[in-house]
Amino acid sequence: MTTLITGGSGNLGSEIVKIEPSNLHPSHCELDFTNAQAVLDYVQETKPDRTIHCAALIGIGRCDQDKVKAYSTNVQGTRNLVRAVLQFCPDSLFVYISTASVFYGDTGDYTEYDVPNPKNFYSLTKLLGEFVVSESSLANWLIIRTNPVPRRKWSYPKAFTDRFGTYLYADDVAKAVQYVVDQKMRGIVHVCGDEKLSMFELARITTPEILPTTMREYVGPPLPVDMSLRSVRIRSFPLTRSQEAHPTLAD
Repeated sequence: MTTLITGGSGNLGSEIVKIEPSNLHPSHCELDFTNAQAVLDYVQETKPDRTIHCAALIGIGRCDQDKVKAYSTNVQGTRNLVRAVLQFCPDSLFVYISTASVFYGDTGDYTEYDVPNPKNFYSLTKLLGEFVVSESSLANWLIIRTNPVPRRKWSYPKAFTDRFGTYLYADDVAKAVQYVVDQKMRGIVHVCGDEKLSMFELARITTPEILPTTMREYVGPPLPVDMSLRSVRIRSFPLTRSQEAHPTLAD
């Protein structure tokens, strides 16, 4: 089975690449997903049995500053890929990696049946990407909302004590994605951790010296405050605090 993984150099995509035994993971230089003809040509040549679409322009501030690029990448790029799959391998599985940020973030504990309400432009483009997938004629589609973080030192000197999520490290999410795909699930599924943590609590796992901050000090595009997810379709997954011990997802 051949799997096409987009965004294979990103935080989550690179982890999925590691565990997919037979995959295609073209770099941006090898395949620009905003180029509709290039995408058609690539999919026609490779005809993947499944596509895991991780590629996206991320970063709330970055997307707010360059809305044209964010829309072109996250919405039009997804549309280009969906159209190519429909034309050349319509019965294959299409997995779209979405985000907890499609919700407004005022209450948290959002399930697959709660109504999305994006709070910023990045979140809007990811929700529009969901619509491209779910409203298409794809026979087999799966939207996974999640909140992966890289297992490395925190990228900033401070972290919010009053912004929350059901976080998982990217390597945990990659295994969870594989589990959901193997279960032949379709529709929308939330892949989330089994505990709600503040960003500060999360940051301290890899960066004990991290300093606290609050949303009162933040200046920038609006942020969802509580990005915690809950699933009514599958169980939640444990956040592994070290790379040594990863529980078996089927347990």
